[in-house]
Amino acid sequence: MSRAEQPSRRTVLAAAVAAAVAGSAGPASADTASRTVTDTADRAPARPVDNRFWTTYAHWRGGTAKGTRAVAGARPGVAIGTPAGTADYTDPHTGKTAAWEYGTWTSPVHDLAVPATEVIASWNAHTPAGTWIQVELKGTYSDGTDTPWYVMGRWAAGDQDIRRTSVDDQSDDKSSIWTDTFAIDDPATGLRLVSYRLRLTLHRKPGAKVTPTVWRLGAMGSDVPDRFTVPASVPGLAQELTVPRYSQEIHAGQYPEYDNGGEAWCSPTSSQMIIEYWGGRLSDAQLAWVDPAFADPQVCHAARYTYDYQYAGCGNWPFNAAYAATFKGLQGVVTRLGSLTDLETLIAAGIPAITSQSFLKEELTGAGYGTSGHLMTVIGFTATGDVIANDPASPDNEAVRRVYKRREWENIWLRTKRYNAAGKVVSGTGGVCYLYFPAVPTPRQRKALAAVGVR
Repeated sequence: MSRAEQPSRRTVLAAAVAAAVAGSAGPASADTASRTVTDTADRAPARPVDNRFWTTYAHWRGGTAKGTRAVAGARPGVAIGTPAGTADYTDPHTGKTAAWEYGTWTSPVHDLAVPATEVIASWNAHTPAGTWIQVELKGTYSDGTDTPWYVMGRWAAGDQDIRRTSVDDQSDDKSSIWTDTFAIDDPATGLRLVSYRLRLTLHRKPGAKVTPTVWRLGAMGSDVPDRFTVPASVPGLAQELTVPRYSQEIHAGQYPEYDNGGEAWCSPTSSQMIIEYWGGRLSDAQLAWVDPAFADPQVCHAARYTYDYQYAGCGNWPFNAAYAATFKGLQGVVTRLGSLTDLETLIAAGIPAITSQSFLKEELTGAGYGTSGHLMTVIGFTATGDVIANDPASPDNEAVRRVYKRREWENIWLRTKRYNAAGKVVSGTGGVCYLYFPAVPTPRQRKALAAVGVR
């Protein structure tokens, strides 16, 4: 999203709801942590968040399959078996109609431990050429009625078969889909979502032998209380991870067909930093389409392959997590965290995080800009507890590493309401975070992820 104090489409919609160090990448050694994961996890406050993900062979065997099959192995998943049928799809962004074989997998009903005002789905999948997937959600409200099946995304790793897209204009007068987020229209009524199912539809060209494979599917439900300020956490970690530094600003004006160019590429730029931290690399062949005069072509690639053709931007949260998972040995999720203590728990285990925040220029000392929605990569904490962030809204790669005041940073990230430059009350993200981590985490990493509610 753009760093300018301009209302992004997601921010405008969410506000409407509220109103009713450059170097080689590599995971840090666990021995460098000044506190253990257990220490930081023990201090973490309760989070009004429910995460549920399907990832194991037993999970995929436990759903309702029509034309799909569970796949065993080191990375279990679900794939097309004998297709359930063939259906036409007209791509709204190309006008092209094509027939696709399909199969579906529907999760069991998940009862939310936290009856939710918002739900964000995320997924990790392999979609070879000639395949794509659709993710839907159907829930039950606290009044006993059901939602329709909502489309949470139509996704493919490439853009040669369909254009990956969110779907606008989905509502039942109780809830709506805002790009990638299910939201109760008027939380003040007390209405909440108490359970949901997710449905995958896997597509491939008729007669093809290839299949999409989904390895992880789930959602984060939350009921974060409205707040302009949040309680201050106590610093507990001094550690910095060595994460590559990339500036979105050096790409200003490049490939304007993807959200007007690099000025708006904070999300894919942040994603690429952490992907490369974990060792993810793009081949020369994959980057051959990028103008050789452009520096850091992998950032251009990330923008193209996270772009949501309906949202008209690269800031679709689940699309970024899904992009990260296209790199060998990586997985990604979208969740919410409850405090900087949660981030300390992750950093102590060598896991950086991408956080979403919005603020006025004067609310974050040293930023030099205001924003209605911006992604940064948190890579550590100073001895006094201040946040070390790779901020892509920097003039060049060398300037990306920033240190921000802990109290200011925590508040702009975790609040759900704020005042914009015009003095109007608008929404904040309430702790939204992307987490990218190994497909096979170490015991220490697994413990840290579990401590923040991700399994």
